[in-house]
Amino acid sequence: MDLATTLKLILPELVLCVVGLLLLLLDLIWPDESKKGWLPYVGLLGLALALIAVVSIAGQQASLLSGMLAVDSFALFFKFIAVLSVGLVILISIDFMKNRTPYRGEFFGFLVLAGLGMSLAAGASDLLMVYLAMELVSFTSYLLVGFLREDAKSNEASLKYFFYGATASAVMLYGMSLLYGITGTTQLAGIADYFAAGAAEPTRLWLVVPALLMLLAGFGFKIALVPFHQWSPDAYEGAPTPVTAFLSVGPKAIGFALLMRVFITALPQFTTTWTAVLAAISMATMSLANLVALKQTNIKRMLAYSSIAQAGYILIGFVSLSLNSESSFSGVNGVLIYLFAYLFTNLGAFVVAVAFEHATGSVQIADYAGLIRRSPVLAVVMLICLLSLAGIPATGGFIGKLFVFGAAIQVQFYALAVVGIVNSVIAVFYYFNVIRYMFFTPPAEGQEGTVPVPGLFGFVLTLTAALTILIGIYPQPFIELATQSVRLISPV
Repeated sequence: MDLATTLKLILPELVLCVVGLLLLLLDLIWPDESKKGWLPYVGLLGLALALIAVVSIAGQQASLLSGMLAVDSFALFFKFIAVLSVGLVILISIDFMKNRTPYRGEFFGFLVLAGLGMSLAAGASDLLMVYLAMELVSFTSYLLVGFLREDAKSNEASLKYFFYGATASAVMLYGMSLLYGITGTTQLAGIADYFAAGAAEPTRLWLVVPALLMLLAGFGFKIALVPFHQWSPDAYEGAPTPVTAFLSVGPKAIGFALLMRVFITALPQFTTTWTAVLAAISMATMSLANLVALKQTNIKRMLAYSSIAQAGYILIGFVSLSLNSESSFSGVNGVLIYLFAYLFTNLGAFVVAVAFEHATGSVQIADYAGLIRRSPVLAVVMLICLLSLAGIPATGGFIGKLFVFGAAIQVQFYALAVVGIVNSVIAVFYYFNVIRYMFFTPPAEGQEGTVPVPGLFGFVLTLTAALTILIGIYPQPFIELATQSVRLISPV
């Protein structure tokens, strides 16, 4: 492949790299902090160019950089999610971060570089690229979580996040080294070919299960699956709320992308083993997260446990994969549909939390009392997003749950489907508790004033709510997009 073609195919990553470094450079050479209000718009312009670059290579299929990166519909789907999530988070961060830190240029630069890591991870087809891309996302995330340097809670959250992440990363890397030792290659396709040829000695095959479990530690940490979820509530609570919104959608989606590509492409011979392990993790994740979420009084912690539970639901689709089936429920397409709907649903809920905290300084659920009178826009958008997270019909969340539960039923994984449905009912209680406060509880004395919504917040709120409803009432284009995006993954 010639240089020009290669550069075109990695153009989204090149744009993100240049823009991220440019933001950091401009922040260094522009001394007056009060005159850096234009820096986030440089980032948004760069993200728009990266999005155009992603669209320009749609339909392409290639292997780049000696097999390190793949360009296919699956990768492009997650590149789109990565760029879009970073762009929306920047929009809600402009007003929120203005009076909270003087280092706004660094903040937006790190966000764009996190987008670069996610974009690289989306197409990673070699264990080395998987590791490097995950580490780029992880290190920028550690910095963003602790970005409020004068806030002790933010610093503590970043430190915990870093220690958990470093441990998970080391375990995952050891698992990768085992796979390399067994097969002699780090290429995902090469690993699959080695096992398909039946050349592995029995003593080496025994090492595959420990390697698989160690890989799960790394991916499970990024997705916040039980028992790798401990960092999530503290990091979500301590981080600046726009960063919490980012962690709940962008890195989580990319974690699923890596999990699916590595396991489906490199380890199809061990499908029975990893589906059994992931099924148990899915049930534990849903059950623990929903039960703990019932007792939360902090909106960020509640949404953190909700996010963990949602990861358990999404995992049902992957566990129930049936790529060779003629049915609409292939499992993996359900994962992609769910993730796309979840992007707007969860981000919309967090945008309401960001706007409310920006105006009132509170993150307590009880302080949302009477929100329908104080800010009808925030109350209605939060209502739509919570109904979607609960899986109520005519929302994107319902379509996502329909496809992952449908996949489980299709492959006769009834126990997993029943646990998912029961947990969806449990989740209704804590989602509707917030709705009860917003619509049926009068505000406390002294909190009757209106909650203003700045223009950028209003734009993101409108976009997320509209797309959450659109996916619910007209899902066909999104279903076709998701189904097309999984066709290029090696079939099991």
